[in-house]
Amino acid sequence: MTDHIITPAIENRPVSFTQAEIGWTPWLEPLAEDDLTEAHLAGLVEASRAKSPYFRLLVRDPAVLEARTKTDKDIFYNTRTGLPRAERELAATVASRSNGCIFCASVHSRFASHHSKRGDDVQKLLDDGVGVDLGERWNAIVAASVALTATPPTFGNDHIERLSAAGLNELEIADVIHGAAFFNWANRLMLSLGEPTPAVQ
Repeated sequence: MTDHIITPAIENRPVSFTQAEIGWTPWLEPLAEDDLTEAHLAGLVEASRAKSPYFRLLVRDPAVLEARTKTDKDIFYNTRTGLPRAERELAATVASRSNGCIFCASVHSRFASHHSKRGDDVQKLLDDGVGVDLGERWNAIVAASVALTATPPTFGNDHIERLSAAGLNELEIADVIHGAAFFNWANRLMLSLGEPTPAVQ
């Protein structure tokens, strides 16, 4: 197994939270694109994900990756009811900021900024941390997401009551929980498998 471990020398490794595009490199060798089978491609769900070393690493178990990807897509893209996309991305950004996952925070903060048009507030969250004041609705989402990200979780009825008081209905509260809880798990997986790198020029 040791021959599959890679230890790249990373210059200018990102060490601060940013909305800029950055890269990610695995510590284990991902499958090569040319070695992907029909089962692997089905597990990726989208053929374009074959370009990602992260997904080529996870696709060693295609059935699990397929379930993970479909869950991810349903949480963030199925916005016919429930929370707006911006606040789903906010919950993921908060989880990533709280967990210290610089790569995931960069991705989801860009989406949160794009969909909310509140890029300055999202940047405050990245710069100053999860205690920043973003207005009560976002503050309630941040507090709930931080509680769900803690180990062990500290999420409870008080967070639900605060979200409700801030104007979120039951479906929206469920979406906060799904977005933060999913990315709490996803961050820890990514943090255990590799590290962020400068963007490819």
